[in-house]
Amino acid sequence: MSAPLTLPEIRGRWNDVLDHLESHDRIAWIAYFDARLADFDGHTLALDFSDARKFAGGHEYSPTRKKLQNSLKSSITHILSIIVEIEELA
Repeated sequence: MSAPLTLPEIRGRWNDVLDHLESHDRIAWIAYFDARLADFDGHTLALDFSDARKFAGGHEYSPTRKKLQNSLKSSITHILSIIVEIEELA
């Protein structure tokens, strides 16, 4: 069994994840493209949207993101071959 991915490894492939997400669910891509990868404990990927919230009028997608998490998880699994939970940091 291979070692779990690290946060830097996920960051290195994050654009591939986003490209896959965009090609399969453009609305989910819009909701997640500005996430910063904050932490990964081997099971839960923590996403930070504090930069996006600086522009709250046009970039506040918190309620929508929860509905679109499965699309993001699917792209992560497809590209990185891991299953994760998503945590949105406040």
